[in-house]
Amino acid sequence: MSIGTASYMSPEQGRGDAVDQRTDIWSLGVVLYEILTGELPFNGDYDHAVVYSLLNETPIDITRLRPEVPLELEAIVNRSLRKDPDARYQNACEVLAHLKSVGRPPVGGAITATALRPSIAVLPFADLSPEQDQEYFCDGIAEEIINALTRIDGLRVVSRTSAFSFKGRNVDIRDIGKKLNVETVLEGSVRKAGKRIRITGQLVSVFDGYHLWSDQYDRELEDVFAIQEEIAENIVQALQVSLDGKGMPVIGRIPTRNVHAYDFYLRGRKFFYQSKRKGMEFACEMFAKAIETDPNYALAYAGLADCHSFFCLYFGGGDEHRNKAVEASGTALSLDNGLAEAHAARGLALSVNGGHRQAEKEFERAIDLDPKLFEAYYFYARMAFARGNKEKAIEMYHRAGEVNPDDYLAPSLEAFTYRTMNRMDESKEAYRRSLAAIRKHVELHPDDSHAIFLGALALLDLDERSKALLWVRRAQAIDPGDPYLLYGMGCFYCRIGDTDVGFRYLEKAVETGFAHKEWIDQDIDLDSVRDHPRFKKLLQLIP
Repeated sequence: MSIGTASYMSPEQGRGDAVDQRTDIWSLGVVLYEILTGELPFNGDYDHAVVYSLLNETPIDITRLRPEVPLELEAIVNRSLRKDPDARYQNACEVLAHLKSVGRPPVGGAITATALRPSIAVLPFADLSPEQDQEYFCDGIAEEIINALTRIDGLRVVSRTSAFSFKGRNVDIRDIGKKLNVETVLEGSVRKAGKRIRITGQLVSVFDGYHLWSDQYDRELEDVFAIQEEIAENIVQALQVSLDGKGMPVIGRIPTRNVHAYDFYLRGRKFFYQSKRKGMEFACEMFAKAIETDPNYALAYAGLADCHSFFCLYFGGGDEHRNKAVEASGTALSLDNGLAEAHAARGLALSVNGGHRQAEKEFERAIDLDPKLFEAYYFYARMAFARGNKEKAIEMYHRAGEVNPDDYLAPSLEAFTYRTMNRMDESKEAYRRSLAAIRKHVELHPDDSHAIFLGALALLDLDERSKALLWVRRAQAIDPGDPYLLYGMGCFYCRIGDTDVGFRYLEKAVETGFAHKEWIDQDIDLDSVRDHPRFKKLLQLIP
């Protein structure tokens, strides 16, 4: 039962869910909206209509109703009225810090009081090259800056996936800020011609659209690494964020000085992110070319190892891929034993080869070297689950989610792990977190079949079966031949009792390359069919 005045209720109150101090932040946002506009943000002729409004609708922008209201104040109210509690201010101190900053002019062109914890989204850089063929390079520049900024304590950086969803879209900076819940946005452009490169960058405040910092670099192509470091350090200075109190360079060690090898590496990363078989094949080819160009490029060897490991996990790769994953990751470590990505790649390669004890040591070493490397936690968690160490899996999934709050995959698998342990309250709480992240992600990426499917699983576990079925059909229509998705569909239908349909999907998943046998052994969704003859035959098909 929900108790309270409907117009001031938070969404979690309207659903009858558990509440904490963040529901008071919401109510404060409603009051501030009403003070500033003379109207309530959510309306209805009766209480249920009001609750529907606050659960599903977005209030009119304050500045549309009252243009004289400062944009900073509108942003504070908007953040207070985020439907996801994790996206709101987390306590009253944060609200107070922002309220005190309203109306303060910037000092020396820097943000001094716009946030208790500064936040930024780095958009993909625009390609201004004559041939318009440098998209991968532009994306790589932005990605490197994201990776560098992510390592800075005190700075919240939006994930690559969320920021890159605005590629090619003519969206106002303020709208981007609202959707990504950030105070600043970095945008820029790249013009590459022959051996010359021109990179421009500008850091913009989403409150007022003013530039906090901007610069242009006309350099030799080989200077691209120095330019990336300069941009990242200028952002840190503009936002007045400390570099861990050490004054160390933001970028750190440059993995290669050969710009041509770097070019191939960026192409490989672009294909790798597609997470499709053909894309993974192209990624392998590009990483191999990067290594051919610079045989000492440890990061390229780590990328190559990850490709071969993914072939083993998702695309039916056999001993050849397993051996190549081990070989490439071993070379990466021999070239640079202090590279966190190399240790994470080594851990993944060893885990797909059954060397779990040594893999665990590699993941731990990767985390020691770079506590903000998402992949180290995520790969570690998947191995721990497959090995039956579910407490460790929960810990690693949770830490992965802390490193990348925009990620939906880690909380989804954390929730699933809790469910396998029959810890249903904790499972539902994690599923709520994952569903909130998935809804936000799907709004930006409506064709991401994996995210939509995981949303369906969350809805099923939150007792919304009819919605779950709609989401499952939507995911299947987008990507009917993906082995990972086919496996998930099989589990979903087996779980709801439609065994024949479930086995058809599972068999097709194995036929198209799904080969993660250890995962299948631990998957609670298949417990109801383990004694079925078709299940035993299915296991025999997996190498």
